[in-house]
Amino acid sequence: MTSSDIPIQAIPNSPKSSKEAGLAPLLLTVVELVRQLMEAQIIRRMEAGELSDKELDRAAESLRKLEEQVIETCKIFDIDPVDLNIDLGEVGTLLPKSGGYYPGQTSTSPTILELLDRLLNTGVVLQGEVDLGLANIDLIHAKLQLLLTSKRISK
Repeated sequence: MTSSDIPIQAIPNSPKSSKEAGLAPLLLTVVELVRQLMEAQIIRRMEAGELSDKELDRAAESLRKLEEQVIETCKIFDIDPVDLNIDLGEVGTLLPKSGGYYPGQTSTSPTILELLDRLLNTGVVLQGEVDLGLANIDLIHAKLQLLLTSKRISK
C-alpha cells in the first residue's frame, strides 16, 4: 500500500463543541501553564536585573503573541479560556484564578503554577526508572536523572 492508497478524510474547518474538541483543551491547558511559567521566570530575571531592555522587550512581545494564539485557538475550538484552569480538588487549581500570580509572593492556596515556579527557582533533581512492556515482556528500560532549574548550570 502506498501513501496514495490511503484514504484522506476531510478535517472539519471549525470544530465547535469543546466536548468534541478532543485533545485541544488539554493541549491548550499545557501551553497556557508553560506560558505563565515562562512569564514568571521572566519577571524573576527582570527583578534580578539579568535581562537587558532589549531582551525584556523581546520576551514581553513573545509572551503577548503566545497569549493571543492561545485565545485565538480557544475561539476556534469554542473553549472558554477560563476552562483551561483545571480544578485538582484538594491540591488546588492548576493556574491562578483572576488576579494572577506574582513570582516570589506566597499565597494561602498555591496553585500548581506557583509550585512549579518555586521548584524552577530553587531547582530539583528527579531520579527514576521506567520499564515499558507489552504482554508481560519488558521491552524498554530507562534510567532517568533530571535536574530541573531556571538557573544556568556551569559544567
